[in-house]
Amino acid sequence: MKALTNINARSIAEAVAAASEAAATGREFAFSGGGTDLLQQIKDGTNKADVIINLRAVRDARAVSVSTTETLIGGLITLTDLAGHAALSDQWAVLREAAASVGTPQIRNVATLAGNVTQRPWCWYYRNGFHCFKAGGTQCFSVNGENQQHAIFGGGPSFIVHPSDLAPALVALNAAFEVTGPGGQRRMSAADFFVLPNQNPARENALVATEILTGVRMPTPAAGVVSTYLKITDREAWTHAEVSVAVVLHVDGDRIRTAGVVLGGVAPIPWRLTEVEHFLSGTSLSAAVAGQAGALAIANARPLAKNGHKLPMTSAAVERALMRLAPA
Repeated sequence: MKALTNINARSIAEAVAAASEAAATGREFAFSGGGTDLLQQIKDGTNKADVIINLRAVRDARAVSVSTTETLIGGLITLTDLAGHAALSDQWAVLREAAASVGTPQIRNVATLAGNVTQRPWCWYYRNGFHCFKAGGTQCFSVNGENQQHAIFGGGPSFIVHPSDLAPALVALNAAFEVTGPGGQRRMSAADFFVLPNQNPARENALVATEILTGVRMPTPAAGVVSTYLKITDREAWTHAEVSVAVVLHVDGDRIRTAGVVLGGVAPIPWRLTEVEHFLSGTSLSAAVAGQAGALAIANARPLAKNGHKLPMTSAAVERALMRLAPA
């Protein structure tokens, strides 16, 4: 492996300044929170960084602040801390469960919220040296190749799937993403943060090179909000979702007032099921309603030649997740 320059930043401002300096001198750089994916990318050549800006000494982007109306979670909080944080009560089940589902305990101990949300895709063509869209090329080899794990929603011209477990949960919770760069801090909705391939096939989010995802801000769940995260994988641990679903329901009596239903593992971005959300609003949750929601979840899916198995998986995942939240 090539020699790398390591910079231990002590603050977000210092990290952004180091990135700007590296860019100005023509060097490739990368931010490293936990580094669980970055090291592999450097090894396999999908990341060309010469300079690693280490964020582990940055303490001011790990806090959790909960008020009656709004919650702020620092982007550098580890997944272990996020899954078990005392300030995040049962109302935050979807986020805690998503964090707890990632990888192994060793990975969760160092991996961060920001790193999980902004990790690059695990498509085997991209990760194994093919000159595809994600690597700056002009085609997606999965279209006519091995596409068992690829997108059934939102694909084209690239059919990767977004690998984050936290991202669907954050979208379902209507989070806003706080980003810090040389020009200061800006905030954007999930709809603006995540980018489809038809907008930019080389990127999965709207970050520019010298920006860092420093936190997420979202409404604190009201009384009556219940949520869950369900993940289906092809093995027990250290793997990404074949299909996942984050569900957030605001229940008033026996009726659903509002619903957030967002899929993971099936699209290049966290995939919001707006039709399912509208269907659920005003209903009383039951096995029949959950089954109808599961069927509706795949109405607009467009599978490739080898990933049709994701359709019944997706339908079942939505149905099962909803039934977890049904009244006893």
